[in-house]
Amino acid sequence: MEPSGQCADSHAQNEISEVERLWQVTDVTRLRRFLCYGSEMAIYDHKECRLGMESALALLSLLQEGRGCEVVEEVRRLTQQGRPVRANPSLFALAVCSQNTDRVTKQRALRALSGVCRAPEHLFTFIQYKKEVKVGMQGCIWGRALRKVVSNWYNEQDPMSLARAVTKCKTRAGWSHKDLLRLSHTKPANEGITLISKYATKTWKEVQQAYADKENSEELVKLLSYLEAVEKVKHSADEMEVARLIEEHSLEKDQILTDHLKSREVWKALLKEMPMESALRILGKMTADHVLEPGSSDVEAVCERIQSDASLKKAKLHPFSILMASENYKRGKGNRGKLKWEPNGEIVRALDCAFYKCFENVEPAGKRFVVAVDVGTSLTSFVHGTSVSTEVAAAAMAMVLARTEAETHVVAYSEGSVVPCTISADMSLCDVVAELVKIPSGYTDCSLPILWASENGVAVDMFIVFTNNPCWYCKANPAECLRTYRKKTGIFSKMMVCGLTSNGHSIADPAEDRGMLDLCGLDLGAVDVIHNLALDLI
Repeated sequence: MEPSGQCADSHAQNEISEVERLWQVTDVTRLRRFLCYGSEMAIYDHKECRLGMESALALLSLLQEGRGCEVVEEVRRLTQQGRPVRANPSLFALAVCSQNTDRVTKQRALRALSGVCRAPEHLFTFIQYKKEVKVGMQGCIWGRALRKVVSNWYNEQDPMSLARAVTKCKTRAGWSHKDLLRLSHTKPANEGITLISKYATKTWKEVQQAYADKENSEELVKLLSYLEAVEKVKHSADEMEVARLIEEHSLEKDQILTDHLKSREVWKALLKEMPMESALRILGKMTADHVLEPGSSDVEAVCERIQSDASLKKAKLHPFSILMASENYKRGKGNRGKLKWEPNGEIVRALDCAFYKCFENVEPAGKRFVVAVDVGTSLTSFVHGTSVSTEVAAAAMAMVLARTEAETHVVAYSEGSVVPCTISADMSLCDVVAELVKIPSGYTDCSLPILWASENGVAVDMFIVFTNNPCWYCKANPAECLRTYRKKTGIFSKMMVCGLTSNGHSIADPAEDRGMLDLCGLDLGAVDVIHNLALDLI
């Protein structure tokens, strides 16, 4: 017997209600947002805020419900899977869990710490968070369990790696290695860790005296030689000697004195082994200080490294990272201060080349996208905190998705019209900008891309809208349009609106629908948030 129309409608409504319940914003959703970008709200802001109990209410709610182990597992899973989550929120969550009254939660939080604390600054930050959250929570900080975890952290390090870490990051958040080694009662597991522990807790002279008359192993000789180089750099006024020690022992910027950074020779030595991201940030300063002179071998070496497939792949740089470095460099002056330089054409060309090569580093989400760019009168300024114009930023992100996701529709919209854009693999960034801005400008209406997809039968997993400020001037609310599209197509599509110059305005319904999220500004963190939402991680 066929069901009546009324029964069929009721059945369909029940199915829709069940789907909507599955996509409601839960405490776990808010926890994942917190771990990803430090806020439980569905608004990502490029400005990082100080973490506190007031910003982790969902975390506290889960602990009160006895779900502490679930919280720890989320932290561990997202961190160890290599997902782009921020370190500080993860450390804060573990610190709160480690102060919980539930013994199993405390134990699991401390066991998970070794997988989250990859550097000394992480360990220092975790200890400071424990100290801060202890107020209002039970238990002491330095119990037997924490002493064991901290001891294990030091003992599990490779001695040479630990030597580099200890000399690069000596203190952070009010804590030092001497504090942690003393309070944890660490008993070094081998002779290498013993040497580094002595170096961190005693003077260099005492360390030299302790090993002067001994027949040291090859490992200890290498460690002593490395530490001696670090100490020599601290006390040397000879820039050539400092440069030589940097090259011989691969010393880094954090290991030398501020006065040494006035030397061109020292900077040349540092640049040779400097991590790619760090090198990109100081290209302007190096040009202004005449470290990178036009036509010099130093410029040639830097350009070769910037364009190196191996270097770019190792650094895992996103194209937008290169774009920000390139636009900041081409600007010819710093964001603060009086620093100015004449952009070097060779470096500009190397950065442009690197931008296109970095498309190989982008991990596809494997979803169906509509990337909509608002080409109204508003898209004429700069992204917060960068030298990247809003139209170039939107074009670059459209390029990234069009080149890396197999099913991507790019559209430009304005003044009641939506125009599909063709972005091919052989197009340059300038070509894409020209393609996007070819329609007349007008008012902003963020619902237009959703209405266009609905009218044209385009299947979409995720709508991404780029505009200066996410406002609309029409009767249709974008959030309601998205729900209507979902009901029509049976696809639970998501929507992300990126306000490139927004200061917090939101048009989505983030409190009730975890498929909607707003971005305020665009930086590398925002790029990660886009990817995480597409993969349903937040």
